[in-house]
Amino acid sequence: MDIPASEVWAALWPGAVPADPATSVIVADIRLPRAVLAWLVGASLAVSGAAFQGILQNPLADPFTIGVSTGAAFGASVAIFFGLASAPAWLGMGALPLTAMAGAFGALILVLALARSAGRLRRETLVLAGIVTATFLAACIALLKSLDEDSLASIVFWVMGSMSGRGWEHVGFAAPYMVVGCAAVFLHARELDILSMGDRQARTLGLDADKVRLRILLSASLLTGAAVSVSGVVGFVGLVVPHLVRLCLGAGHRTLLWSSAWLGGILLVWSDVAARLVLPQGQELPVGVVTALLGGPFFCLLLRRRSGKAL
Repeated sequence: MDIPASEVWAALWPGAVPADPATSVIVADIRLPRAVLAWLVGASLAVSGAAFQGILQNPLADPFTIGVSTGAAFGASVAIFFGLASAPAWLGMGALPLTAMAGAFGALILVLALARSAGRLRRETLVLAGIVTATFLAACIALLKSLDEDSLASIVFWVMGSMSGRGWEHVGFAAPYMVVGCAAVFLHARELDILSMGDRQARTLGLDADKVRLRILLSASLLTGAAVSVSGVVGFVGLVVPHLVRLCLGAGHRTLLWSSAWLGGILLVWSDVAARLVLPQGQELPVGVVTALLGGPFFCLLLRRRSGKAL
């Protein structure tokens, strides 16, 4: 719908009234909450990706490494399979975000239980436990899709990520978790700098690496679970954005986290715009497809540059 910029500002400005009443509904109730949610999801995924890369000391780590995203996808798939996706549950939404959040935390609990080794939380076992958990839950999702062909399309579209049909109620559901998670990660920026130097150096500086790693892991998983519960699985944002910021601004986590949040939010907002406009006649691409198409070639280029420098 062609809406002049002056009418858009009138719909957003308090006290102003657009000439067409439908403009207020389109701008303030349909487009604005979708843009706000896209920014929050992109910022949350980018911050959690930077946190996971810091605590695991692995530049390839992202919100999917620990299996939390797959857990949220499994929870949402269960809701779709049993027909609970549209059942009123909270804030006028269906039960899908709640089941997705429950799945994310269930996966995290499983990963922590598997990763404990001799009473310690080692980063090597965290990665292995995350891979095992994610693989198992992905197989469970495939099983649900094979058991019910009627829900197959819904599960596939949700797993690929989308902002379609999202409103202020989804922003209200996810924003508190995102704010708490971001605040907790930002407060541990100095500890992330120390952890990135290795556990031995952390112990030398008096830092309990296991306890700090667990707190950051819980905070980053909260961010991931909240984001995936309202948007579906959106890949590459948490992997590519921290890499790009680190190349441009350095590896200090105080700057890295803030810059990743802003860039991740902006990237996902414009990816969602592209998802709405690429196809004709109002059809939409899943936003996860757009971020993968953007992030995949960029990451390949990044790896080639790094390997070229190593040679």
